[in-house]
Amino acid sequence: MIEEIGRVSGVIWYLLKERGGVSISGVASAVKAPQSTVYMALGWLAREDKLEFVTKKRGGCSLN
Repeated sequence: MIEEIGRVSGVIWYLLKERGGVSISGVASAVKAPQSTVYMALGWLAREDKLEFVTKKRGGCSLN
């Protein structure tokens, strides 16, 4: 499982590098993995201080 979370973290990292800011739901939609794995990968990247969360006026967050 840890290997899969690491792989999905890499996919998310490259997605954000290409697109810039993306909503959390946008990340979950773009990555071909179970939603729970995507959220675990986001947590991994956040813990590694690889993400910047930006609160938007209309709710939600974006990842930069």
